[in-house]
Amino acid sequence: MTRRFVVSAIMLLLMGLLMAPDRLTAAPYDTIQVSNPFLNKTPIALPAFMALTGSPAETRIGAEALETLENGLTFTGFLKQVNPAAFLADPSKTGIQMSQIKFSDWTGIGAELLITGGIEEKDGRVKLELRLFDTFNHQLLKGKVYTGPPDQIRRMIHLFCAEVSHALTGKWGVFASKLTFVSTVDGNKEIFVSDFDGHNPVRITRHKSISLSPAWSSDGQWLAYVSYAGGKPDIYIRHLEQKRGTVIKRDGMNITPAWMPGQDKLAAALSFSGNQEIYLLTRQGEMIKKITSSWGINVSPQFSPDGGKLAFVSNRSGTPQIYIKDLSSGEVDRVTFQGRYNTSPAWSPDGKKIAYVGIEKNRIDIYMVQLDKGPGMPVQLTRNQGDNEDPSWSPDGNLIVFTSTRDGRGGAVFVMTAAGTDQRRLMNMPGHQTQPRWSKPMTYKE
Repeated sequence: MTRRFVVSAIMLLLMGLLMAPDRLTAAPYDTIQVSNPFLNKTPIALPAFMALTGSPAETRIGAEALETLENGLTFTGFLKQVNPAAFLADPSKTGIQMSQIKFSDWTGIGAELLITGGIEEKDGRVKLELRLFDTFNHQLLKGKVYTGPPDQIRRMIHLFCAEVSHALTGKWGVFASKLTFVSTVDGNKEIFVSDFDGHNPVRITRHKSISLSPAWSSDGQWLAYVSYAGGKPDIYIRHLEQKRGTVIKRDGMNITPAWMPGQDKLAAALSFSGNQEIYLLTRQGEMIKKITSSWGINVSPQFSPDGGKLAFVSNRSGTPQIYIKDLSSGEVDRVTFQGRYNTSPAWSPDGKKIAYVGIEKNRIDIYMVQLDKGPGMPVQLTRNQGDNEDPSWSPDGNLIVFTSTRDGRGGAVFVMTAAGTDQRRLMNMPGHQTQPRWSKPMTYKE
């Protein structure tokens, strides 16, 4: 799945690079600071795509492509669509190229950005032209052409969404990433994988048992997770394309796996010695070394993005709190001090923040603490909307996916900006969904 995705995406991207018809040069743009909690979303106009030969198939495919574009750009959290009812022009009839755009038609309705699109369908293949304009400066920011079969439209649009994200924020965004999560199926808990936005969910496990704590490897080819299929919690390590893997089933509990960035190694909490301690293991489950050693329970390891530190949860001070261990010096620092129950640490991709779950006044919410400025007061990201758990950062650090019971269900996957704004539900599938984990980009590299 992953390899095909990467190869196909690269081919589409190369086509985009090689076939830009206007030889248009991207203009510079003052990047949007998406981490600003007081960010005003940038208004963007997304008019209908032009059917380049006028065929009904092009009109139909263009409508599908436009809807995918609208959903993809809305997902970013830093753009808002201008109401089409306010449009003063229709590029699908007057033209989609820069010389055919009257920018005052768009600045007059408050649109700071404009995307025009054109579709040509011939012999079962589609050519998709897309352009991003800065309407106030009359500049083309990005122009791409993609070709492929019609069933690749969603992928083509997301490739362009990544280009838009990079042009506007300097980051490629989430469009080449995946999610894994736990969902109930017939009373059991199984592991699923989906696109970044919850689309195309695929069931990965069929243990007909309880499966939990899925964790991506850095290359996105492996998942580690916990299953009770053998009668107790063991760690399963599975290649997503090939029928190979292993099971770590030492005596006692084998739980909370986490991959070391860029390595075929993972940390996990094992209790074969009697105490729950964190160990570093090979992908084959062989012991490398013991990482924690204390009288308390030590679980939920999470490596820093550079792999040099490990965040984990320990009750060594009497209640569950989050600690960080420097893997070179061995020094351990406590991170959370407010509240008596803090768990589920998740590093931001830049390594400067940790999101976690805290319980205050019997309410379960997601908090974030800054690491690069020394211990400070945590910022509460969710409040007064059910129980909120399982934070996981998007690969660009702009979004956080999490589990919430706010809609009265046993759990569903939601997403919000890193500032805690724009909280919305991601997917609508049967059962309860929990423990979402975001992969790293599988195509784009910053």
